[in-house]
Amino acid sequence: MMTLRRLATALPLILAAALPAKARELSLAEINDYLNSFSTATATFTQANGDGSSQTGVFSLKRPGRMRFDYDPPEEAMVIVGGGQVAIFDPRSNDEPTRFPLAQTPLKIILARDIDLGTSGMIVDLRANGAMTSVTAADPDHPDYGSIRLDFAADPVRLAQWVITDGSGAQTVMVLSDLQTGVRLGDILFNILYEMKNWPYAAN
Repeated sequence: MMTLRRLATALPLILAAALPAKARELSLAEINDYLNSFSTATATFTQANGDGSSQTGVFSLKRPGRMRFDYDPPEEAMVIVGGGQVAIFDPRSNDEPTRFPLAQTPLKIILARDIDLGTSGMIVDLRANGAMTSVTAADPDHPDYGSIRLDFAADPVRLAQWVITDGSGAQTVMVLSDLQTGVRLGDILFNILYEMKNWPYAAN
C-alpha cells in the first residue's frame, strides 16, 4: 500500500486540463477565509503514484483534527486521523494499523480548529501556478516534519488538490473531485479504536 508518508508522485495532468489555462491569483486572506468557512467536507479522490499507478476513494474531513480516506477495491485500505493520531489500515496485513502522531505530519496545518496560514514563519511559498494558486506551508518550529502545498481554483474558490512532502522528501498528491462542504459527519467515522475492533482483516 502507498501510505501518506511514502508516495513518490507526479502531478496529474487531468486536473490541469479541467481548469482554465489562466486563473485569478488568490490572496492569502481569501484562502484563509475559504478554509475557515467550513469544518466538514467530503470528496472523491484520486491518488497518483510514482510508478504510474493510482488509487481512488472517498475523503472525509471534520475539523478540528479528524480526517479519513476510504480506498476503493481492490485496495480496500483506510487511513484515519483522529484522537491526535494517524492510523493506516492495510488489508494485506494481519497486524494492527500503523499509527503515528498527527502533530508530526503537515496535515495538522489544515486540521486546526482555526486555520491561519499567516502565522509567522508558516508560509514557505505563495504563487500563481498556471490554473491555480498554490500555497505551501510548514510548521515553523519543526520544518523536518515536511510541508503541505494546497492548490486552489478561483471564482469560486475551491480546494482542488494538495501535495504533501514528508521529511524524507517523499510526496503524496491527492486530487479532490466533487468536494462538498458543510456536510453532517458522525464522530464515530474518525474513531480509530472503533475501527480496529471492526476491521475485517484483523487476525482472530
